[in-house]
This record gives sequence, structure tokens and C-alpha cells, in this order.
Amino acid sequence: MPEASKFLTVGAVAYLVDFGVFNLLRFAGDFAPLSGKPLTAKVISAFLATLVAYFGNKNWTYAARKGQDKRKEIIWFFGLNIVAMVIAVGCLWISHYVLGLDSALADNISANIIGVAFGTLFRFFTYRRFVFIH
Repeated sequence: MPEASKFLTVGAVAYLVDFGVFNLLRFAGDFAPLSGKPLTAKVISAFLATLVAYFGNKNWTYAARKGQDKRKEIIWFFGLNIVAMVIAVGCLWISHYVLGLDSALADNISANIIGVAFGTLFRFFTYRRFVFIH
């Protein structure tokens, strides 16, 4: 299976974690601990998704690549994911706080569709060049 297909598969699993955790934290009725804190919820959900993505990409997508020093690889991976998370959180911030679109649907479209799409493109190209190198 080509790297791009594996990358998208791992990304889909990580996306489900991101989407699910974000929505549980924000919209789980009376049990939503972060119902009024969309940015915090997104940071937490993105962090958990990043852990899933690291282990999936390291052990499956890019398993055939020798890579680099493990510490350097982890620093690059998490550094690039912080940038991707800032992209998604930025989309949510603009939608929620600047445009005033604060419904569950608007938050999910801005954070989990638009933000994740831009972050995914960024990660795909940067992982190959800086993290899981030949």
C-alpha cells in the first residue's frame, strides 16, 4: 500500500479520535466539561489525535524508512503537529470569536473539517521531509 494511502488511513483513525473527543468535551450535554471552552477542547482532542497519529505513522505508514535519531524525529513530529493544531484552532477561533458562528455545526465545520483539512495537507508534506526521512 502506498505511503499516501497509509497516511490517510492513520489520519482517518486520528481524525475519529479528534472529532469524537472534541464533541464529547464540548457537546455531551450536562457532562460536557468544556462546553464553553471550544479552543481548549480542540487543543486536547488534537493532542490525543497526535499521539494516535505518531504511533500509526511511525509503525505503519513510514515503517520502511530508516528515519533519523528518535529524539529528533519526535521533536520534529510534535513540533509540526503543534503548527497543524494552531491551524485548526485558528480556524475555530476565527469562526467562533471573530465571525460569531458558535453553534455545534459551525464549530465542527471550522475546527474538524476546514482546520483539519489544512493541517493534514501541511502534515503530509512536512512529515516526509522533516520527520520520517530516508
